Amino acid sequence: MLKLHGFPVSNYFNMVKLALLEKGIAFETVTTYPSQDEAFLTISPRGKVPCLETEHGFISETSVILEYIEDTYPEHPLLPAEPFARAQVRTFMREIELYIELPARLCYPEVFFGAKVDEVTKSRAKGELLAGIAALKRHAPLKPFVAGDAFTLADIYFLYSMDLAVRVAQQLFSLDLLAGFPAAQALMDQLNENPNVQLIADDKAQSMSGFLAMVRERLERA
Repeated sequence: MLKLHGFPVSNYFNMVKLALLEKGIAFETVTTYPSQDEAFLTISPRGKVPCLETEHGFISETSVILEYIEDTYPEHPLLPAEPFARAQVRTFMREIELYIELPARLCYPEVFFGAKVDEVTKSRAKGELLAGIAALKRHAPLKPFVAGDAFTLADIYFLYSMDLAVRVAQQLFSLDLLAGFPAAQALMDQLNENPNVQLIADDKAQSMSGFLAMVRERLERA
């Protein structure tokens, strides 16, 4: 059986978890935090999560894990069969990650952990977030899903990147990223009604105290 290593507060862990649930694949979760311990580095070379344990070995990097799942378990596909449509979904995934998730991540220390992010970094993040939202609005159909009429991996990236980006923009910049983008707000609302998404949200809520305790302990040791 597949084993998914990571923790329920991680948005990338939850991307893989949702894909597994949506495809009806049996798996176990192994609570694991990012680490530079030698033992963990043997299964995740950069010490990051998620990491997928298969019968053949370990796979790291979220996009690679999702591709592996799609290739190995073709039932209930999360990528289109037609090559051009498939490429479009992959493009949306990359655009969401590079231009929305990663800029927002620059500000996570201040928004989620009480640290301070310098003004230059925050200004850069704000500009890139606005440009990323504009690109998505210009490019993605969102009719009703990111790539059109079918739920795909692009929607998983959208859900678990946009929710954090919206919080960063609101808290740091008093900015509603989805203002004037009703299709994106409607998609967020629709995705949050998915029973598997709700299950993941419950797991995240139940795991938050343990995660914060781990973060505090690491900060005290640093």
